[in-house]
Amino acid sequence: MPRTRASASRLFVPHKASRTERRAARAGFADAHRQARLAGRPPNHRAQETTDPELRPVYPPAGRPGPASARGGKLRLPAHRMTTATASGAYPFVAEGGLGAEGVFIGRDVHAEAAFCFDPFSLYGSGRIEGFTNPNAVLAGIIGMGKSALAKSIATRSIAHGYRIYIPCDPKGEWTGVAQALGGYSIALGPGLPGRLNPLDAPARPVSVSEDNWASEVRKRRLLLLAGLARTVLKRDLLPMEHTALDLALDLVVAEAAARGTVPLLGEIAYVLGSPQRLDQALGNSSGHLGTAAQDVAHALRRLVHGDLSGMFDAPSTVAFDPTAPMLSIDLSRLGGAGDDTALVLAMTCASAWMESALADPAGGRRWVIYDEAWRVMRHVGLLERMQSQWKLSRGLGIANLMVIHRLSDLLSAGDAGSRGRVLAEGLLADCSTRIIYRQEPDQLDAAASLLGLTGVETQAVSALTKGRGLWKVAGRSFITQHILHPAERELFDTDARMSA
Repeated sequence: MPRTRASASRLFVPHKASRTERRAARAGFADAHRQARLAGRPPNHRAQETTDPELRPVYPPAGRPGPASARGGKLRLPAHRMTTATASGAYPFVAEGGLGAEGVFIGRDVHAEAAFCFDPFSLYGSGRIEGFTNPNAVLAGIIGMGKSALAKSIATRSIAHGYRIYIPCDPKGEWTGVAQALGGYSIALGPGLPGRLNPLDAPARPVSVSEDNWASEVRKRRLLLLAGLARTVLKRDLLPMEHTALDLALDLVVAEAAARGTVPLLGEIAYVLGSPQRLDQALGNSSGHLGTAAQDVAHALRRLVHGDLSGMFDAPSTVAFDPTAPMLSIDLSRLGGAGDDTALVLAMTCASAWMESALADPAGGRRWVIYDEAWRVMRHVGLLERMQSQWKLSRGLGIANLMVIHRLSDLLSAGDAGSRGRVLAEGLLADCSTRIIYRQEPDQLDAAASLLGLTGVETQAVSALTKGRGLWKVAGRSFITQHILHPAERELFDTDARMSA
């Protein structure tokens, strides 16, 4: 298409013309010159093809013309000084740099568009974060949002950093394949299975502890275990005479086992408790009838020997605890399937006591202890007391506890307001410097905001989180993090395999 050429020449204006006539002549020349310039330009095909005026650009590609374009260094703003805390709120596009590059890689910080790493041990040791007082963590999220994959990913990647992983309770058996793939092992407990654990096994004595002090410590642990088992079955606190009966029965069984060169068993404790004459004779000159008062406790412990839990804790251990294994899990998937969690709680109590032999070793290194599906044991005070003790001693033992639940309101199901169970459950949450919240249902947002102290923006963000994305509250700092899985991890951690063809 030939290009149109146009030009404009100045008009002759007589010398005697008035000022108005000359002004009109100049305006006419300027208009003609502008039309000539436009006529010489190529047609704007894009503007012609766009029929909708709303879709046409407001400004040319070169930007907004005139002084409002802020080009040429003519923009002058008054100076304003503020703190970084105020700046991060005044300018939402300002994001912090995360927790640093040290630790286990988790995924991507959504706001900072950077890698997100997390290591509770290094954060506690460095003191970089104010208010980070312990390495414990809680992970909450509804089904299908990827919280199990996150817990397994943290465990798997922590092994590469030299940490060991213990899972004292695996109610669904999901950690068995993970442990075996990483060179660890899993112990499956249930009726008819060959695995046996003796919860009264004495752990190895640390070098720094004398024999007398260690014997007293082992005796105290065994008494706490027996009392917790009896309390769980009876669903009440023990009476003073029942505590005395447990004390005497344990001493009798331990003395007889030491004479034979064996270890005490739960079945022997239950047998002595069911023998009133032996208990009354061991009590001495004190008031009698102790054996009659211990009958309820005897029948409670008998369930572990002859009841629905027989064949698991009534014989010497068939496996030895290997503290050097990278991962150890206790598979309890064959228990508690009928809606009654009592068998599961009893088995978990015994398994936890058995695993404490490694946790109590100060030379055991740094370890993760993961309580998967912890909501199932929240209603049992005995287990909550054991967990609280482990939470309180986490720094001295060199362990980081991770509690995995579905909803934050699961903590409220531990009991009525002011009850012992409720106080213990809320204490566990208070002793977690790291809170990881995946998506929550709308009716759970108020409970989550109240328990965690979420702001309005954080509460709104939790309700809109997508799969694999969670709100991380590390002490007083918050992050929205997208968890990134390796294809091999995705295949290994798949919990929906049965839902696919």
